[in-house]
Amino acid sequence: MQGPPPPVPGQAPFSIIKEFDLVDEKKTAIREVALPKPKEKRLICKGCNEHENATLAFFQERGIKDRNALATIMGNIRQESTFIPNICEGGSRTSWSNCGRGYGLIQWTSANRYYGLGDFAKRYGGSPSSLNTQLRYLTTEVQWQRIENQMKTPGKSIDRYMDYAYSWIGWGHHGARTSYAHDYASRLITVEV
Repeated sequence: MQGPPPPVPGQAPFSIIKEFDLVDEKKTAIREVALPKPKEKRLICKGCNEHENATLAFFQERGIKDRNALATIMGNIRQESTFIPNICEGGSRTSWSNCGRGYGLIQWTSANRYYGLGDFAKRYGGSPSSLNTQLRYLTTEVQWQRIENQMKTPGKSIDRYMDYAYSWIGWGHHGARTSYAHDYASRLITVEV
């Protein structure tokens, strides 16, 4: 009796799925090779900071692919918090428990939204002051869920996506959010990953 079949040349991952006995007593292994993952087109933000890029990647993972939709989301978050998750209304940096209202990426101000962030963090083991927890919480809110499918629909103008964003954030002051959105749209570049 001979030992195991010789190694199968090639790159891992593979697994031996069958052995054949040949007339000359040699064994041959057949391998199954994972196909290379197809390249995917993604948008990255030229000149953006770590929080901006993490936010951009997060929303693309949720299926939002349109440049203007992503730029609108980014412009709104920049207007609300400049992507500083532990920012309290007025600009001070503090923990969620020390703020009381108007906190985080989208300045959760109403009691149910503000305390909803804290409850979400407690329930799922995150910090209400962290970027990741706030992004995850944001997508559970009914205000976001009402517009998510529209943000996933490509081909609209920033102004149209901004109309959807108003019902999500409900800003009292429009500020520069539309200008920020146009700035982001000009800085988003397509890459293959």
